[in-house]
Amino acid sequence: MNEAIGRTSLLVPPSAIDVNGHVNNVQYVQWMQEAAMAHSASLGWPTERYLALGRTWIIRSHTIEYFHSAYAGDSIEVLTWVANFHKIRSLRKYKFIRPADNTVLATAATVFIFCDLATGRPISIPAEVQLAYTVLAPADEP
Repeated sequence: MNEAIGRTSLLVPPSAIDVNGHVNNVQYVQWMQEAAMAHSASLGWPTERYLALGRTWIIRSHTIEYFHSAYAGDSIEVLTWVANFHKIRSLRKYKFIRPADNTVLATAATVFIFCDLATGRPISIPAEVQLAYTVLAPADEP
């Protein structure tokens, strides 16, 4: 696995379980955010660096497709990578895997908009930000 792909390992806590006995769908969104932030930080762009520039990423949309359930005590790996950059937006993808049986639990994506903190308005993504991330083509995705 190269640095283009972020990897976060976690153990599903009982607090993530919903009334149906499996991981609540909202928990996946939280894990997506945590994985994205950890991957960004590992590439030299922690939240503090964006804030120092007066910039931030905001979320325009999430999509998630669930294939299998996860349960309390399961070990899960969240893989994440950047799929593209456009003038003011970027697509980040995710794959949730249970390593014990190599089951893909879900795939997901987030569209991020790059914004000016002072105005809250979209702004072009600077080259220095784009250069920190390797954009993975669909053929290279995990």
